[in-house]
Amino acid sequence: MWKVRRELAVFKILGALACAGLGVYWFVTGDVRGVILAVPATVLVGAMGLRDVLAPVRLSMDEDGITVVHGFAGKRRVPWDAIWDVKVDVRRRWGLRSEMLEIDTGDHLHIFSAHELGASPTEVAAALRRRGT
Repeated sequence: MWKVRRELAVFKILGALACAGLGVYWFVTGDVRGVILAVPATVLVGAMGLRDVLAPVRLSMDEDGITVVHGFAGKRRVPWDAIWDVKVDVRRRWGLRSEMLEIDTGDHLHIFSAHELGASPTEVAAALRRRGT
């Protein structure tokens, strides 16, 4: 079972509260541009934090297959024989390295970052490959 670290979800919720606080401050002081910036930031960061609370487990596996988060907080069950490919996309940009786990089921491509999994996508891919064979 791989899930979002609790600290990351708390950080997002605190970020949404900070954006909301700034929005209220800018509203009281009459800064319309600040309010225009704060409202979407509050909604976006708050929605990301809410998703982390409602569906913290992004990927799990058992003997029958895997379960992935699909949509905002829904779940989709995928049997092992429906998985076409499991790979890790590694990119380097500006001196930083990022990894994304890609699970191809033919109909859907499920993509997970290290932050969503709470582990290295390379390690998760190795575990899925071992279990799926």
